[in-house]
Amino acid sequence: MMNAEKRQNFFNVLRRSNPNPKTELQYSTNFELLIAVILSAQATDISVNKATHKLYQVANTPKEVLKLGEQKLKQYIKTIGLFNTKAKNIIKTCQLLTAHYDGKIPKTRAELEALPGVGRKTANVVLNTAFQQPTMAVDTHIFRISNRTGLAPGKNVLEVEKALLARVPKEHLLNAHHWLILHGRYTCTAKNPKCSICVVKDFCDFKSKDINT
Repeated sequence: MMNAEKRQNFFNVLRRSNPNPKTELQYSTNFELLIAVILSAQATDISVNKATHKLYQVANTPKEVLKLGEQKLKQYIKTIGLFNTKAKNIIKTCQLLTAHYDGKIPKTRAELEALPGVGRKTANVVLNTAFQQPTMAVDTHIFRISNRTGLAPGKNVLEVEKALLARVPKEHLLNAHHWLILHGRYTCTAKNPKCSICVVKDFCDFKSKDINT
């Protein structure tokens, strides 16, 4: 397991290589972010951005999405996996946002997770990205990196989330979510991780055949 000194150096290097990490989902409001994150479950950010680019031109508020309706909404998101279920959840979420929050996005985990289609990971993304809370949304990339590197091993996503919150240096906690996702997406990939070009390889427990190529 990565010790405290290595963890500090690990995130120091990630910060130097990317001082202002951001989600690759495209959005301009908190509502747009929420919808994009709901759509991103079992889908790529690229596919979500293609869909929301067109959707947000015609409907980018809860009231506008409700006016659009479920069937028309499906036409905009039909290229995304599980679009039927996601369309139903988005409509129900928009109804709740309109009825109880004046169309605004709530700022607590409990309120977010009460919205249809919003689980713990989605809530963590919104809390971190929209409201600058030091949460940790553990996706497949973060789960893999946490276990592979020895950063914060865990048997399930909740174990890894708790371990990361306890082990990531406090000054890096706000941005750690984005750094780890991007690192897993482009460098510490599931197959054939690019260890030879990895900026944090000196602090990692994992060694790949690629590291000497």
